Amino acid sequence: MKQHLIQIIEDDISVKKLLEITFKEYKFNYISSENKKNALIMFLSHNPNLLIVDLGLPDGDGKDLIKQIREISKVPIIVLTARHDEKEIVLALDAGADDYITKPFSVNELLARIRATLRRTSSVEVDSSNRFICGELELDITSRDIFLKENKLKLTPIEYELLKYFILHQNKTLTHKQILQEVWGTGYQNEMQYLRTYVNSLRKKIEENSTRPKYIKTESGIGYRFSYNQE
Repeated sequence: MKQHLIQIIEDDISVKKLLEITFKEYKFNYISSENKKNALIMFLSHNPNLLIVDLGLPDGDGKDLIKQIREISKVPIIVLTARHDEKEIVLALDAGADDYITKPFSVNELLARIRATLRRTSSVEVDSSNRFICGELELDITSRDIFLKENKLKLTPIEYELLKYFILHQNKTLTHKQILQEVWGTGYQNEMQYLRTYVNSLRKKIEENSTRPKYIKTESGIGYRFSYNQE
């Protein structure tokens, strides 16, 4: 079985060394970059399966690198940084990151997040009916595409998984914890900021008026319900 290739983008030598030792021990292949410019060159030449990105890079903000990567790839990205405030978390997720871990960090937690992310992005779903329609939205599971009014939506990997989950469970009230566990995985049930950020992002992409959504309805204190009401 082919080993996954992880790209480390980290300018702190001690942290980078810790990650390299850990990945070697746990049988992950890896490549390392210490700045944005080199990271982009290595990404394009090596096509890694997952990125670990620090936000505080010597030649710019890691969020800008994430945006650049997202323009050309849906590769999973985990942010690993010393920045703790909620605004930075939201901005990193909005830029296209799939996960966010702050320093100091647990190696075991990081490994668990990596495995969960790789499982989520490499899983293949088989269904006798591969197209699902809700209002003007259409999900094609085979191609992993979602269309709005026959136009293909540009979605990040997490946005795709979340919208797919909503469409496949349309007209059902889903709790926050249900959604977080099914889309992000075990251990994410209390990460409410993740869910709020991505629901807001999806509403901007699929709703005519994101403040009065027709598709993603808020069930106050419970979660969300995905349906379509023409009125």
